[in-house]
Amino acid sequence: MPLVITHGWPGSFAEFTEIAGPLVDPRAHGGDPADAFHLVLPSIPGFGFSGPTRETGWEYRRTAAAFAELMRRLGYRRYGAQGGDWGSAVSRELGRIRPGEVIGVHLNLIPGSAAAAEPSPQELAALDPRERERTLASWERTREWTRERQGYADIQSTRPQTLAYALTDSPVGQLAWIAEKFREWTDSGDGDVIDRDHLLTNVMLYWLTGTAGSSARIYYERAHADYWGAPPEPSAAPTALAAFPQENFIPLRHIAERTNTIVRWTEFERGGHFAAMEQPAALVGDIRGFFRGFRADGPG
Repeated sequence: MPLVITHGWPGSFAEFTEIAGPLVDPRAHGGDPADAFHLVLPSIPGFGFSGPTRETGWEYRRTAAAFAELMRRLGYRRYGAQGGDWGSAVSRELGRIRPGEVIGVHLNLIPGSAAAAEPSPQELAALDPRERERTLASWERTREWTRERQGYADIQSTRPQTLAYALTDSPVGQLAWIAEKFREWTDSGDGDVIDRDHLLTNVMLYWLTGTAGSSARIYYERAHADYWGAPPEPSAAPTALAAFPQENFIPLRHIAERTNTIVRWTEFERGGHFAAMEQPAALVGDIRGFFRGFRADGPG
């Protein structure tokens, strides 16, 4: 089965080095060979070897359309999509605009599924106790994010080029700008869970390609797109979520189901934003489990 997996910011295709082997060759990793995938791991335009871009307009919808064309040119008629961070927006959009080609969408973050405002008593009363508790926790994490963590996104949404001069001029600056996110967005406990060489590989893909500015512009392009601020357009693609507890936002199923066709929802006990690096076995298992139900469709 073909599967296109998309990274986000400040990630890259290097995030997937721990999951690529088990997904491509399950037998060699103690799995069922029937679960094997053909993987396509592209860089978002403006990131790494797909950058720096020389034109404006590369937001996630345009990226999804480009990846649909990529899969067509590779000869894949039917395929799955997976992603987190910006990759979740790209993968969801790919399923929405190509329902005849995308058999299913597996995400480890669903855009717009967290509590964006304080829940009203009426909203809470309509929920079962567990979802009510989760909704309150989701709102608290959203508030904490707004107070303490979203400054980088505000800058990249408004002045990405000004920031780019500093990051492109200083390897220490580029490292600090990215390493902070890997420290804060992972389920790190008392220590780092991301191998330092793995982290440096990821940062070097920004540094050596000079893509600090072009990668940041995806924030600017989305914030200035005509659709920004409007509710997500509904997606009919069968969608699965692998929810990791230290993700930046806590997803809520009753919100996600308003605009997504949720058919699988798995909550894990450990893990954060960089699931493929933090909890590769858990993510691989969930991807395999979700797409097993579509194997009868035949090869792509």
